[in-house]
Amino acid sequence: MSRALPKYNKRRVAVIGGAAAAVLSGAVIAGSALAGTPAGNDGATGARTLASPGTITCPDVASKLPAIPASARAEVDRNLTLLQTQIKEANTRLADTVGQGGPRFVDNAILGPLKDKRVATVNRIATAIGRTATRPAGLDALAPCALNAGGGGASTGAAPSAPAGRQAGGSGAAAGGSGAAGGNTGAGTITCPDVASKLPAIPASARAEVDRNLTLLQTQIKEANTRLADTVGQGGPRFVDNAILGPLKDKRASTIDRIAIAVGRTSAKPTGLDSLAACALTQ
Repeated sequence: MSRALPKYNKRRVAVIGGAAAAVLSGAVIAGSALAGTPAGNDGATGARTLASPGTITCPDVASKLPAIPASARAEVDRNLTLLQTQIKEANTRLADTVGQGGPRFVDNAILGPLKDKRVATVNRIATAIGRTATRPAGLDALAPCALNAGGGGASTGAAPSAPAGRQAGGSGAAAGGSGAAGGNTGAGTITCPDVASKLPAIPASARAEVDRNLTLLQTQIKEANTRLADTVGQGGPRFVDNAILGPLKDKRASTIDRIAIAVGRTSAKPTGLDSLAACALTQ
């Protein structure tokens, strides 16, 4: 025989039922977050993308070369192999940095430095051929590479960009704040070792080319400092190294190599100049 529950029992059932509903609701929210869909907040999402970052592909250089003199074959083959190594390293870095940086991370920290390395390598190939045959022109156009996006997530493999003043995936601290946020604080300037003072006597036949490349080295430093100023507040703790200092080092290495080659055509080629390529951020 059923009896009506006392009023206090009805209240207890209601409380228990509400608690159970809250637990179920919390489980649903937690499950969504674990699946990579953050719970709604202020509209900013720091979730790391779980999609495949894709792969980096580059134009084929070997098929665009003219007949290669026997004297240049070894050097050309060595640099063609290096081009493939550079692509593999870039793809490894792409996979290792999924979820890092802002919307331009891949362009600034991977594709840009890769292009600079390929320009230097392609230039060495052209120089090797040009010593005993007609130097091939237009190979620089084969230096830029592209990201073929994989999966349905961000094609750059980076976390979605956050609102101004918030590091993607961080706690909302702007660059220049806590040490955990990192990024480009805009403090300091980029300085590089002096190349001109380390050169030997320059043959008259190489003077114009050497001077042109020494001027280019100064232009590269100015451009890097301009970029440093223009990107204040961007990126993570390695932004300046990856997006500014790294590409600058690659550009300087290529320019310094051209200087050494110019001198070496009619005199002893200077060695050890590559150690002058790396620059630093001085506070």
